[in-house]
Amino acid sequence: MKVKSAFLIGLALVSMTSFLPVSIDGQVAPDSSLQSLELNTDGLYYAEFFDHIFRGHFEQLDMTREDLQFIMIFEQYLRAFGRQCPDVLPADKVEIMEQVCAMEEVTTNGYGVETSRVCVQWKTVGTGLYARPELYSAKLAVERLQSSDALRKTLGMVADPNALGNSVDLMHKAKGLKNDMAIIFRLNPCRSQAIRRFEKNLNLFALNKPAIRMQEASKYVKMKKSGGPSGSQNFNKLVDDLVTDQARTWGFNRYLPGSISNVKEYRDNSGRAKELMANYRYKGFGGTSTGSVRITFTNGLPKCIYFFDFPNNCKSPNSGILASYAKGDYTK
Repeated sequence: MKVKSAFLIGLALVSMTSFLPVSIDGQVAPDSSLQSLELNTDGLYYAEFFDHIFRGHFEQLDMTREDLQFIMIFEQYLRAFGRQCPDVLPADKVEIMEQVCAMEEVTTNGYGVETSRVCVQWKTVGTGLYARPELYSAKLAVERLQSSDALRKTLGMVADPNALGNSVDLMHKAKGLKNDMAIIFRLNPCRSQAIRRFEKNLNLFALNKPAIRMQEASKYVKMKKSGGPSGSQNFNKLVDDLVTDQARTWGFNRYLPGSISNVKEYRDNSGRAKELMANYRYKGFGGTSTGSVRITFTNGLPKCIYFFDFPNNCKSPNSGILASYAKGDYTK
């Protein structure tokens, strides 16, 4: 069976609209209880997104609830929770459903060789995974919102000169999200208050409602405000780590770890990195070849990664690597 379009994936979770400090059960809680909550996002690809949602700082997010990335995150979070935390779900849990192909139309040429295969009839089936009813309801609401705007977005994607590069980047983000879902409940137990707070705010973001806000700013906001480190840095190691992370989702080529060479660095007036250019080696259909990468910085922190084959497509650095660089882990 074929699962219908990844376009229908993911969104958000639980409901709550008060700005007051609240406990997990929805009762007013003292400030100390609110401030003691902490969601561990160390090492996650979407660490910054998770932290902003958890803190209720929606204004810091670089995506909207209509974005495909958000749909993807929501869907995969619900599935991961249903798979890894089934004992935490309430008695009124609901099954996560999906659409699969019920009938295909197959076209062959005069020699009987198949030339195309298209699904002409779909059906809805259960996945065997379950979710909190309020979260699943919010997911469906955002899916409907996404579907109503699907044509415009599809046309925009087709017309985008960076469409191919963007699709490759989306594959990378999907792989990063998959890795996040494999470890997030090891970093944060299923029954933790931090997970429930994250779910409540994820749900509120999906429904376009005010967040449950924490006062303290995210460490990622603090990191960007203070900027990256100055002085001598191991840029070979930094570029190698950033390219290694990106290469996990390359379709055909295989990056040769540790092959970074000819690193050229450009600094701003404060002595912090402004841009890096480097070469690297990779294996492809034609054997081993040399590629190049350019990394631009904003306020001394990596902002965009550009590879030679998609020179105008900005690929986002792993936020975990950014955090390590910001705190000086690459200082010589």
